[in-house]
Amino acid sequence: MVKILMHGCNGAMGQVISSIVQQDKDAQITAGVDITGVQKNDYPVFTSLEDCKEEVDVIIDFASAKAVDHLLDYSKEHKIPVVLCTTGLSEEQIKKVGETSKETAVLRSANMSLGINLLLKIVQEAAKILAAADFDIEIVEKHHNQKIDAPSGTALALADSINDALDQAYHYKYDRSAERVKRDKKEIGIQAVRGGSIVGEHDVIFAGRDEVITFQHTAYSKAIFGKGAVAAAKFLKGKEPGLYNMSHVIG
Repeated sequence: MVKILMHGCNGAMGQVISSIVQQDKDAQITAGVDITGVQKNDYPVFTSLEDCKEEVDVIIDFASAKAVDHLLDYSKEHKIPVVLCTTGLSEEQIKKVGETSKETAVLRSANMSLGINLLLKIVQEAAKILAAADFDIEIVEKHHNQKIDAPSGTALALADSINDALDQAYHYKYDRSAERVKRDKKEIGIQAVRGGSIVGEHDVIFAGRDEVITFQHTAYSKAIFGKGAVAAAKFLKGKEPGLYNMSHVIG
């Protein structure tokens, strides 16, 4: 049984994870932290980390970037592993994540979905074979019309995973309208689509002569990210200090 402190428990993802854990016999949320202090579930909620006196094994964070610095300081001081799901961190905060991981276990990933992280491994292996056979590589990502960043962090993670397999030999092309030139063989095209309420869809296309191979992942709800976070918390319990990601969870 892993005992979880849910940081940002009253947010959308905090509530999704609370619902998931209620159905999981191997996990329990023993406390939540939220700036509102409102109790929405059957666990106590505190307005600060310091107020929480409950026993916890792992912290799951789905709060905000502005709360990450204090969370990392608390995790480091109390030697409590943390699953860091908040995005939009600054370069300074990313550096602090690395420093904190020297004192306690920290798991951070661009996408918490188990499926996406399996896809990262699959496209990496595919790239080693198909790029050598002169296949062009394109990534198309689709999200809802409220998403601000483009391309998505997951699309960039997919591109980075592919490029790692190719010894960083490829460059990324985000917009072909700026110049009228033939496609470079050593590029990975990344295109963003925004519309409606699309939760998330990523296509990785390997286009060769007379054949096309497409790897696709579709997210139908935010629950997939919550399930991944809970799986990560189970993995992180009792782990030695270090910086982990979802590839360690599925590997």
